Amino acid sequence: MNEFQVRVEASGPRRVFALVVLAVLGGTLVYVGLATPPQSLGWQVFLIVAGLAALALSVRTWQATEEAVVLREDGLYETGGRQICRVEDVESVDRGLFAFKPSNGFLVRLKTPQPRAWAPGLWWRLGRRVGIGGVTPGAQARVMADVLTARIMERDRG
Repeated sequence: MNEFQVRVEASGPRRVFALVVLAVLGGTLVYVGLATPPQSLGWQVFLIVAGLAALALSVRTWQATEEAVVLREDGLYETGGRQICRVEDVESVDRGLFAFKPSNGFLVRLKTPQPRAWAPGLWWRLGRRVGIGGVTPGAQARVMADVLTARIMERDRG
């Protein structure tokens, strides 16, 4: 059995689209804040700061989506080695329509809270919830969710 059983990664076109959308948003906000400033200095500062934040997020998203999420025997990991969660900590997997989950992804509920972490466009972890997805293809995420669900069912039976 391969160490990497299931892999979810961002495709090139999705990565580029996310980068372009965030960069255009950031550039537009900064431009509006500088070229046609509102009468209030507070709004001008807000526009510039929000624009710079969107530009920084575009860079961070590009860097984060160079990695992929892999399901190993013992848990979910980034390809760089950072552990997202352990299989033994997973309580349930939810990929329903009304789940609070990333686009094209699924939600993992954990038994115990974990430290917050975020790889924009790829995954996030907040307390007892982990969201996998974003700029990833939905088919890959469905397969990973199904395999993880099967593992949980096996674990709970045995």
